[in-house]
Amino acid sequence: MVNTKIFKSSFAVVYDLYIKKAERKGHTKAEVDTVIYWLTGYNERTLQEQIDLKTDFETFFAQAPQMNPNVTKITGMICGYRIEEIEDELMRKIRYMDKLVDEVANGRAMEKILRK
Repeated sequence: MVNTKIFKSSFAVVYDLYIKKAERKGHTKAEVDTVIYWLTGYNERTLQEQIDLKTDFETFFAQAPQMNPNVTKITGMICGYRIEEIEDELMRKIRYMDKLVDEVANGRAMEKILRK
């Protein structure tokens, strides 16, 4: 499953797609940001810095302040793969984010998305 092309892709480009997906389904940028903050430890300022720098995914996750300790509670299928079975750590982190954004777009309650 490892696709190094995505590792070098600009987070800013994909972030814009995340926002568009959520908005198309009646949700907000703020909701997408909330799940990204929860997952990575970034805040409004530091996330915007990563976007402005057009950081790639590899750097984005390498510089993430702190991955949430509850990420292992994110399970299920994304892009045809079971998240908990993805061996490559970076790909698993990317798929965690994809899964969270999908849950926002699909209207899942935020308290369930954040796996508290």
